[in-house]
Amino acid sequence: MGLSRVERVIPGTRWLRGYTGQFVVADLIAGITVGLTVLPQGLAYATLAGLEPQYGLYSAFVGGVVYALLGGCREVTIGPTALLSLMTSRHTGYGGASGPQLAILLCFLSGVVELLMAVLRLGALVDLISLPVTVGFTSATALIIGASQLKALLGIRGGSGSGFASTVRTVVEKLPEARIADSILGVVSIAILLAMRKLKDIKTPSEATRGRKTLGFVCWLIATARNALVVLVTSFVAFYYDQRGERPFILTGTVKSGIPDFQLPPFSTVLPTGGGPNGTEPVPVGFVGMIEELGASIALVPIIAVLGNVAISKAFGGSGINPTRELVALSLSNICGSFFSSFPVTGSFSRSAVNHASGVKTPIGGIYTGALVLLALGVLTPYFQYIPKAALSAVIISAVIFMIEYEVIRPLWRCSKRELIPGAVTFVLSLIIGVELGLLAGVLTDLAFVVYRTARPLLTVSVADTALGTQYILIRPNHSLLYFPAVEWVRNATSKAIKQHGNIPVVFDCRLVNEFDYTAATGLQMLQKELEKKKIPLIVYGSTNEVRKLLQETLKSSLIEVTNDDELEVLLQELSPADGAGKHELREVVTPLLSPDRAPPIAELEDS
Repeated sequence: MGLSRVERVIPGTRWLRGYTGQFVVADLIAGITVGLTVLPQGLAYATLAGLEPQYGLYSAFVGGVVYALLGGCREVTIGPTALLSLMTSRHTGYGGASGPQLAILLCFLSGVVELLMAVLRLGALVDLISLPVTVGFTSATALIIGASQLKALLGIRGGSGSGFASTVRTVVEKLPEARIADSILGVVSIAILLAMRKLKDIKTPSEATRGRKTLGFVCWLIATARNALVVLVTSFVAFYYDQRGERPFILTGTVKSGIPDFQLPPFSTVLPTGGGPNGTEPVPVGFVGMIEELGASIALVPIIAVLGNVAISKAFGGSGINPTRELVALSLSNICGSFFSSFPVTGSFSRSAVNHASGVKTPIGGIYTGALVLLALGVLTPYFQYIPKAALSAVIISAVIFMIEYEVIRPLWRCSKRELIPGAVTFVLSLIIGVELGLLAGVLTDLAFVVYRTARPLLTVSVADTALGTQYILIRPNHSLLYFPAVEWVRNATSKAIKQHGNIPVVFDCRLVNEFDYTAATGLQMLQKELEKKKIPLIVYGSTNEVRKLLQETLKSSLIEVTNDDELEVLLQELSPADGAGKHELREVVTPLLSPDRAPPIAELEDS
């Protein structure tokens, strides 16, 4: 059955086909479970982004609705994440209304860039970011996020620095000022969260009793809702002390209640006192000035968001996921979210895993999550003021700990030490100079290795002899591509082989080469002319039709080519003198020229 017109315009409506009551119950349970996860995380991530807590909830309900209508993977949940919150925090430090306004504009522009990537089908750009670079980036980000939460975790007031090193140094210097109650609450909360996380690893056998299965379900539920439970319990403790007139903990404070107004993203702002160039008076900033302030984040935030969302979609949805559709869904989640005061959002791996474990059947579960967030905004916000900041910091730290992917170092060290370099560059520079430049440096390092391999392909250079005893030099590129940066490398390798083994025929084996560019072909022509001066024939062996056509156009009538072992045997016999009369003798080929019992290569040239 084909798709209806509505299903073509709104792909998510196809989930309504056969949407049974069983699906409603499953999606409702999953939606509420994810909602219990996103509520404390949203409050915490808003604080991490340098915004008031309610902005985390503003960012948590639109994405689920948009993705339910447009997305293709039922497990994916869209909302605030630690990584995008950290990147947003770089632009929210001026204070006043400028922080939220810059964050909301960044959300809108991120969606526009993502939509442009979808229209131009540029989602493949994320393939330029290799796994080691991604690991280095996320691991460094986890450390930066964790360090940024140490101040609130320990109850330390005052600034904590702008970078990783300065933050840690400031926290160490101010350690004597740490509040005992907040420190104990924060450390104990982290310990409890990590312990509760392990409950999900308890497996219930299929043949277990009903009571055992019920206990297993309770353990899973506690592990899934651990963030909400810790925040709830610590809030009750803080409320109890508040009723007694005591404030042992630093609290979140008043959280604005109500659904945010539907309005256009801000295209101008005013930097408050101390935020201007002279640091003394408010400075009006127009749209261009806001663009200048956001800078590279306008491109980097969408790329990171797309990278994470596509990875999550592929992890849960497999190869059937349409990257362009995912880009459209993500872009509209950000664009629409910006009209409801959202900061940049993307797919959350932890909440998507919770969604999957909860048995979600369709993306409609995201609508139920959004409804729960709206309910919390309308009813529960007066009670959010009692949430200790140390508890929110514990939620963030216990989540980002598992973003440090140290386990990939060992296999990379054993199998491919070269790939450790881009990851290490990304990790170190992200900590020292910032995540944007660290990621850029890692990608450029990776691309430099790719270019290097193109310019210095692995060549096998060997001396072989035919069944009739004719010697020749065999040059075999072990890469399928031969482009212009490799021309001099091939010519130098050939010259060295001739100096070492004398003026004997050179056979250029193209059986593995599928693509030649014009510059490389011209370089081969120059090599042929050099060999002709020394009376050395250059033979091209086993080229494809495309390569042969290019070489014929470049080398013209001087191309000497063979397509198989028999032709090579005959040609080498014709090119070598057989007796004193200067005649050439053609003999029957007894064995294949390149049989396995031939002498192994005498050299493998690889610039290292």
